[in-house]
Amino acid sequence: MSERLQKFLAGAGIASRRKAEELVAAGRVSVNGKVVTEMGTRVDPGADLVVVDGKPVEVHERASYILLYKPPGCVTTLSDPQGRPTVAQYLGGVKERVFPVGRLDWDAEGALLFTTDGDLANRLAHPRYGHRRTYLVKVKGDPPHGALDRMLAGVRLEDGPAQALEASFHERVEKNSWIRVVVGEGRRHLVKRLCESVGLDVLRLFRPEFGGVSVAGIRPGHTRELRPEEVETLRRSAGLSKGGKPDATPLALPRAARRHGHGAPEPRPLREPKPEREPRPERAAKDRRQRPAPRGRGGGGRKR
Repeated sequence: MSERLQKFLAGAGIASRRKAEELVAAGRVSVNGKVVTEMGTRVDPGADLVVVDGKPVEVHERASYILLYKPPGCVTTLSDPQGRPTVAQYLGGVKERVFPVGRLDWDAEGALLFTTDGDLANRLAHPRYGHRRTYLVKVKGDPPHGALDRMLAGVRLEDGPAQALEASFHERVEKNSWIRVVVGEGRRHLVKRLCESVGLDVLRLFRPEFGGVSVAGIRPGHTRELRPEEVETLRRSAGLSKGGKPDATPLALPRAARRHGHGAPEPRPLREPKPEREPRPERAAKDRRQRPAPRGRGGGGRKR
């Protein structure tokens, strides 16, 4: 059974659907020895030889689904030309070539899905499908009166209008508050900009779940494979399952991990302290000569 080339590449775990289209357009993909640049090209996975950058594409019989509790301080990409820490450092135990579904900002933390399932990744990440994303946002103090209502009504940002699908008070912690915000797109820094536009000072941004799969029980910087029932939950959330719509029962949202104690590995190696220099012999002797003599009781010792 044939399928579109970019869909085949995404399903094989080479890249997301959008990135696969870029590979084809750049002339980096060949089919049966011929370079292909047309998006409508169809291939038969069982008969055609597809090569990307000189390497044959291997079809995975079973897709992989990995959930990472992304810590703050790294970018959602597997390689960064600017040399910043990436999420790739937390995937050392993952053998398959997985790619992230959507992204989380540099300073955001929480649920981040990696998979080789291109169809699912496209449904969950592409703005056209409006997949709901739930965030818990820690803000300074209490939200100003009417701030959450303004987020629901919609605001105008520098790149166009935006609004929250849901915005509600979640819980109070010491002198600050957590609010729950749900959006239907993954625009860059969207939740943070929404909050700041209505006068909220954002302290932390945490995504407790993605597609109905929670990070409860995972430490920051750690991963786990999804269970079959969780994969089915994801597929229902993306509208790919024949099992019907997702369960309407609200998911119990876990709390963000504490910043102290067991946390994520350091994104960059710590610098070792410089060894202390041993004093030179002549300097040590000079220090002894300049050191004041100890005084006796009364401050001056016995007079002769």
